[in-house]
Amino acid sequence: MKYISFTLANGEQRAGWLDGDFAVDMHMASGGILPKDMLTFIEHHESLAEKVKETAQSQITQGRYPLNDVELLSPLPRPVSVRDFYAFLEHVKTARAKRGLEVIPEWYEIPVFYFTNHLAIKGPNEQIEKPEQSEWLDYELEIACIIGKQGKNIRAEDAESHIFGYCIMNDWSARDLQAKEMKVGLGPAKGKDFATSLGPVIVTKDELEIYKKDDRYDLAMTASVNGRQLSYGNFNQIHYTFAEMIERASAGVTLYPGEVIGSGTVGTGCILELGTDVHPWLKSGDSVELSITGLGKLVNSIK
Repeated sequence: MKYISFTLANGEQRAGWLDGDFAVDMHMASGGILPKDMLTFIEHHESLAEKVKETAQSQITQGRYPLNDVELLSPLPRPVSVRDFYAFLEHVKTARAKRGLEVIPEWYEIPVFYFTNHLAIKGPNEQIEKPEQSEWLDYELEIACIIGKQGKNIRAEDAESHIFGYCIMNDWSARDLQAKEMKVGLGPAKGKDFATSLGPVIVTKDELEIYKKDDRYDLAMTASVNGRQLSYGNFNQIHYTFAEMIERASAGVTLYPGEVIGSGTVGTGCILELGTDVHPWLKSGDSVELSITGLGKLVNSIK
């Protein structure tokens, strides 16, 4: 399934799934049995699985809309939390080298993350507003997984059962603000908290099985600005798997359905890595498109 959240013409927000070129409102299509919002659905998706299957296979007469008649939102508009990891070695090496630093030994010992603002989530085609104090706006090409089952001290070998699905993530970054505040010794805050894009869909694990090789997924990842491709990588290049990230995130802490875990940026997946001689920092009017095999395309413009 490819799950979505969207706004109807009357302004109501609903959750559902894609059916070709149509958006299905799961609440209407199921006769009111399935919930109206994605977070509630994720919290109860295991017990609702049979009803989803029954509804999807039925002749849907209510709650099926042409995609052109709805506005897609982030598939999970209000996550419970967003943790963003730092899991691609090429990105870590290049980004640190830009600051004259090497990769510290501790990076190879533990997957590390920071919390970003789960109340500043943006959806497909939504405009991104640059912080007023920043001149160095950057995109970051990432994959996110959505937690679907509660758990604490989850072992990596058991983590798969706690994943609901995957989506594209753009961790927008104000690099000048980030560089200054991180000199203090804490993680990024104002350099990151203004926007994170998720979407356009949450793809369930079964849809990605054809791309799975051992404990990695063979998913091409690209980013383009104004139609020009700047970034290219593959999800199979990740150093720490999502299973390892979930093990780390849940150590001594309970993870809940609707929490988001980001992979961190794939190698070449941002202007910081590429350099402003390849492309200048983003400006008003720029269009950024992230594309990942099996997950679709996530497009945003800069306000």
